Amino acid sequence: MSGPSATKSESDSVVLYDIEDRPPMAEAIPLGIQHVLAMFLGNVAPPLILAGAVGSATGETTFLVQMALIVAGVATLVQVFPIGPVGARLPIVMGTSFAFLGPLIGIGSQFGLAAVFGTALIAAPVEMVMGVTLDRFRRYFPPLVTGIVVMLIGLTLIPTGMDYAAGASAGPGAEGYGSFLNLGLAGLVLVTTLVLNQFFEGFLRVISVFVGIAVGYVAAIALGVVDFSGVATAGWITVPIPLKYGLSFPPSAVLTMAFLYIVTGMETIGDISGTVAATGRDATKAELRGGLLADGVMSIFGAVFNAMPNTSFSQNVGLVNFTGVASRYVVGIGGVALIILGFVPKIGAVVSAMPDAVLGGGALILFAMIFSSGARIILQNVTLDHRNSTILALSIALGLGVSLRPELLANFPDEVQTLFGSALVSGGISALVLNIVLPGGGVGFGPTEYTDGLTPEMPMQIGEKTTDSPTEPVPDDD
Repeated sequence: MSGPSATKSESDSVVLYDIEDRPPMAEAIPLGIQHVLAMFLGNVAPPLILAGAVGSATGETTFLVQMALIVAGVATLVQVFPIGPVGARLPIVMGTSFAFLGPLIGIGSQFGLAAVFGTALIAAPVEMVMGVTLDRFRRYFPPLVTGIVVMLIGLTLIPTGMDYAAGASAGPGAEGYGSFLNLGLAGLVLVTTLVLNQFFEGFLRVISVFVGIAVGYVAAIALGVVDFSGVATAGWITVPIPLKYGLSFPPSAVLTMAFLYIVTGMETIGDISGTVAATGRDATKAELRGGLLADGVMSIFGAVFNAMPNTSFSQNVGLVNFTGVASRYVVGIGGVALIILGFVPKIGAVVSAMPDAVLGGGALILFAMIFSSGARIILQNVTLDHRNSTILALSIALGLGVSLRPELLANFPDEVQTLFGSALVSGGISALVLNIVLPGGGVGFGPTEYTDGLTPEMPMQIGEKTTDSPTEPVPDDD
């Protein structure tokens, strides 16, 4: 265990390498690549789907995918190594969010790609305002709310992980879904990862996901189920072209995008909270502010370079918690790898050729660990009394309810179905509203907005006794 992380008790921190630790390069490089593998298909799938759904994108698939990789790499580096106030200085991996995909397909189909990137650009300042005005709205996101959001992130990703493990990211209707071959490959990856992580120590433990996926990929090649034709046809270099498709700003589309940025802002708060929870503390206001600003700024950057909005990637939060590697320098290496993959399509094609089932075996356990991270936030910082237990239970029920039974919203307009059919939106907003309305929470009604003894800058450690009187948030040091 590294020096900084060793000062924490084992119950408070799960890290082997803390945020400022620098593993040896022989370890850091594969650990960084491990982060890329965890998010790769999740990052390239939205532009792939968008290109297929929007007629004006015909023939532009490869270019859109490469731009998504380059922008994700640059955005990740900004989160890891901030530029002024922009960036969390945390191991946050950035990429294209599925939360934007459905609405952007509708916008692109109706108004074209210019509107996709134009609305993404003009609405991005909404999330930047969230970061700048953090002191005003932070009280509405205590550990109870952020913990629920993190738990919902994990729960809503698990079906995606199961689809990948079944061998078809498109879902149960796809050919070969749930075949013994796909389930066998996913099981091989999962078991290899789990055995290395739980029965070994040191480097083999922290590199367990990478090794598991590598073993699965080699097995898939040996079984002849990997199609490398895309590697042969891929080019050697991609040249970014700013504003290739132009910009347009339909008012209705801008309003939709603005709301989506608020939702992904909540997700980013949850991701940052889940990441630092691995180190046994709560996120500071400076970290949350910098992370939100980076989301907004890099989404503007992405729109200029023909990429969909960027936000923090939840699966990498699971990776940090699962491996115990919270070093931001490791994630920085992952950011550089993404840029290289973006500029060199032939290398990216090798990774793209990986069967869904191979990725699914590793992704499933990472998504489950996100849920565990959210549970840790609540267990460490929240007293589960009658009020808080009610908020937790009802928010999870409403979130999963609309996700499992989307027919419930069938009589509402399509826009409402798209937004509130998301478990993260419905559950997150439920937690937010219930925390305000129910007595005892401190925002709207009650004595304090935080668990007794807890402020954003002074996290309560496990076993620490709470005070009888409420505490006010302390001002930021910066």
